Amino acid sequence: MAANIAALAAGDAGAFEQLCAALMSSQNEQRSQAEAVFAELKKSAPDACAQQLVRSLRQSPALESRALCAVLLRKVLTKDDASIWPHMSAPVKELTKQEMLNCIKEEQMRAITKKVCDCVSELAAGIIEDQGWPELLPFIFQCVQSGQPRLIESALLIFASMARYVMNVLTQYMGTLNGVLQQCLGHSESEVRLAAMKAACVFISELESAEDRDKFQATLPALLACIAKALNEGDESAAQEAIEMFIEIAEAHPRFLRKQLPEVVGAMLQIAESEALDAGVRTLAAEFLVTLCEAREKAPGMMRKLPQFADRLFKCLVGFLLDVEDDPQWHAAEDEKHEHEGEGELFDFGQECLDRIALSLGANTVAAVAGAVLPVLMSDADWKKRHAALITIAQIAEGCVKVFVKQTDALTALCLQGAADAHPKVRWASCQALGQLCTDLGPELQEEQHAKALPAVMALMDDFQNPRVQAHACAAVVNFAEGTDQDVMAPYLDALISKLLALLQRGRRNVQEGALTAIAAVADTAEEYFIKYYDSCMPLMTNILTHASGKDQQLLRAKALECVSLVGLAVGKERFGNDAKGVMQYMQQVQQAGLDSDDPLSRGARICKTLGQDFLPYLQLVMPPLLAAAQLKPDVIVRDEDDDDDEEDDGETETFIVGGKRVSLHTSVLDEKAT
Repeated sequence: MAANIAALAAGDAGAFEQLCAALMSSQNEQRSQAEAVFAELKKSAPDACAQQLVRSLRQSPALESRALCAVLLRKVLTKDDASIWPHMSAPVKELTKQEMLNCIKEEQMRAITKKVCDCVSELAAGIIEDQGWPELLPFIFQCVQSGQPRLIESALLIFASMARYVMNVLTQYMGTLNGVLQQCLGHSESEVRLAAMKAACVFISELESAEDRDKFQATLPALLACIAKALNEGDESAAQEAIEMFIEIAEAHPRFLRKQLPEVVGAMLQIAESEALDAGVRTLAAEFLVTLCEAREKAPGMMRKLPQFADRLFKCLVGFLLDVEDDPQWHAAEDEKHEHEGEGELFDFGQECLDRIALSLGANTVAAVAGAVLPVLMSDADWKKRHAALITIAQIAEGCVKVFVKQTDALTALCLQGAADAHPKVRWASCQALGQLCTDLGPELQEEQHAKALPAVMALMDDFQNPRVQAHACAAVVNFAEGTDQDVMAPYLDALISKLLALLQRGRRNVQEGALTAIAAVADTAEEYFIKYYDSCMPLMTNILTHASGKDQQLLRAKALECVSLVGLAVGKERFGNDAKGVMQYMQQVQQAGLDSDDPLSRGARICKTLGQDFLPYLQLVMPPLLAAAQLKPDVIVRDEDDDDDEEDDGETETFIVGGKRVSLHTSVLDEKAT
């Protein structure tokens, strides 16, 4: 290595070309050795390192070497934790700056020029305020006025990048730059237009004074025209880049758009609504609009006051939900890997944005639009539209609570209509909607609609041809049970437990998992009312623990153990005592065998709470993982029994005494792990 360093430090161009080739080698060992040599060159000979990079950047006949040197020069000057710039001599610094500007003027490969522009901008950000590069701004203005598209683009890219770092240096030139940008936004070359748009948007985002920003109001029509031209020319990647810049403005200074809001919003809605465009550009246009909706603190009420906006955006986002297919893999899915098969990019994005606009535009606005749109969709012959209506209810429920809580009749009716639908994906979506309504509108919805909702959900459990529907019906029961009390549940327990036990015995694995979670949630709510069903449930659950031994059944075992512990807690020590011993012995066997213990902490804690002093024989099983968890995890705290420091009761912590120790479990975290 020493000989190589010496040759490189002495300015051996051939040695450096060989080093560049090795740095790009596909052979890991060769590349690693070259990286070590380059690192030593930076450290021991910063001047030589910079000179070699600049020489190769300007003179190497190999395109790949020139591109690599552009990247490495930026890295060693501005990106590394320890830049070589402070350690370079003044002559080499001047050489480096001048040759980078010469490269911008003379390099014919646009990709390399852009890399050098990035390096120039970032280096300038650190030295220009101290008069460290007085030649730079005159050079950039010369490029802008050169009439050569390549140089104009480079100048605009440098301006845009510098504005992010040293806007205060450029502010004095804003009058001149504004005129330059107006001219360049109408340029015949798309690269120049896009660079001008980038510069204009960065200036608008970075200028601190609203008065200075408003000087760029006149550029807005030209900025929109750039996007339209890119789309008309089929250059959707350029349009996407341009819309991303608009999103920056929407985030930083939404009020800047107020004076021309109808025009800007109208253009973006048109893009988002256009089915002829790719999903990427449509989702970005929608993101811009949703970002404006979320700018309530900086521009309160701005979007709600825009005529027809909420209606069009809502319909557009619901339309995104039609990007879904009836994929056989969706029906066959038993785990997360395939559970979203058939859902396209627009579908995923539409769900997210519906949730966001419900929270940002507010319940009154969104619920009013939904009330007009959703019943129409539910009556459509296309299953995708019925599916979209129900998914929409689930997504906007949280944001529309204050209105929806007064509309439980109408909302439940839409869900029941979906539950009786001929298409299984619509029936699945009805469970999704009803479950989310139970979570967001509970306990009022459960109290008012239990007589309609629970029978409909239980009926879906009979759909053995569609296990995904059965499993989701179980999930809806969980949502229902968690948001209500035992007296609401009591009249349905006979039928509900019977159906859940049938699923436990006959269902596919994911259905069994759902049934166990539902039984656990029902037991937790029903409490002593569940004693009646104990003898029917417990043998089935313990049978799973002892016979479901495969690796693919690990989650099923975990669900069964969770269910056992919650059922035991619900029915109490007298009923659960004998079975608890068998369950603890099972956990002990699993631990001794070194198998996955299915996270015994929360289950053991519940069984301990149920058994009280009778739990003492099992301390040797539970205490080691509890004490280990106390050292590693903030959700388990073990103290001495007489340490009664005040603890804040947040409703999510259970404390109990075990073997002279006070054990506090943050149950919400443990429950999350369990599921």
